[in-house]
Amino acid sequence: MIINEKVLRKYANLAVVCGANVQKDQFVVINSGVEYFEFTRMVVEEAYKAGAKKVLVNYNDDILTKLAYENVETDVLKEVPAWQVDKYKYCIDNKCCFIHIRSTVPGLLSHIEGAKLQTVNLENVKAMEPFRYYTMANHGQWTIVAVPNAIWAKKVFPDLNEKEGIQALWKAILKTVHVDEEKDTLKIWEKHNQDLKHYYTILNNYNLKSLHFSNSLGTDLTVDLAINHIWRGGQDYTLSNIAFNPNLPTEEVFTMPKRDGVNGIVYATKPLNFQGKLIENFWIRFENGKAVEFKAEKNEDVLRNLIELDEGSSYLGEVALISFDTPICESNILFYDTLFDENASCHLALGAAYPTNLKNGENMSKEELLENGANVSMTHNDFMFGSKDMSIKGFTFDNKQISIFENGNFVI
Repeated sequence: MIINEKVLRKYANLAVVCGANVQKDQFVVINSGVEYFEFTRMVVEEAYKAGAKKVLVNYNDDILTKLAYENVETDVLKEVPAWQVDKYKYCIDNKCCFIHIRSTVPGLLSHIEGAKLQTVNLENVKAMEPFRYYTMANHGQWTIVAVPNAIWAKKVFPDLNEKEGIQALWKAILKTVHVDEEKDTLKIWEKHNQDLKHYYTILNNYNLKSLHFSNSLGTDLTVDLAINHIWRGGQDYTLSNIAFNPNLPTEEVFTMPKRDGVNGIVYATKPLNFQGKLIENFWIRFENGKAVEFKAEKNEDVLRNLIELDEGSSYLGEVALISFDTPICESNILFYDTLFDENASCHLALGAAYPTNLKNGENMSKEELLENGANVSMTHNDFMFGSKDMSIKGFTFDNKQISIFENGNFVI
């Protein structure tokens, strides 16, 4: 596949029409890196074609972030100006939809002290925490798409030169979202969303009490599910019933664990990129929902930062099921980016649960969510634990056992 303007415009159109599903006269907010201004402009054009009333672009630069961490004192760097908070509030007050164009730089902050990363991150999360449920509870549409950069491409394809690596990463990204010159991408996504709906409809009909995960790596984990949990996947809906796809790509169906109902040990099968560092070869042991013990071969201090960010970050907010035989997994590419790697493997999320995974959850206060078994936190971070030999058994409230996964794939 040749990466040309026609292909990139199809990708931009996918982000606007299938991803965010921009509505006529809607305010659109795009967050993107300065390096990707050409693709960002395409997305802006597609948003206006879709009828956007106004498009606001927030540009960022990961290298400037790195320079700030290297040169600015923690007490200064952790400050969040009031105008940043006001700007975000303005966007959601105007019922915007968000399009996030991201391009990960694995290991960018690997040399920065963990305590500094944790302090700055925590203050930023606190400042924006009052607004996080705008997207967590589907008050508005949002979507994430990715574009390559030279550093990321070199990490994924170390044997290629810069130009070849970027082209290879473009091709890999576009393949995961079914974009090329010949395909009817929107029609493919319509079918894909229906396929995922097939699985989550069956799981919702089972009304499971718990799931048990096991594999040869040592994972032996029981996850109780919240009473009145809801399975979702692929296409989602806002409270006003506007369809959108939060993640492009996506292969998951997911639901809400019971906050205090997770017990056992889980072994990660892919690295986790957090605070600019890669946490590698790690395991976590849970008791009554809480992560009580953990170990990582690399960047264990960063794993500790994640688990100890706040009270809720040591509990699970999501359990997601993904067949091993999916395009991303079959590509045998480790993307070093959760958007892709989580869609190659079953995963769990430390931190906040999505209120929409609970019946009437989007209308509940934090206290009510906790009372109904949901986890509440200022963060939400997925880590992958699926494998080719993953077995998943479901258990109903009348103790009936149902085989959900065998040899890493759905059997329902």
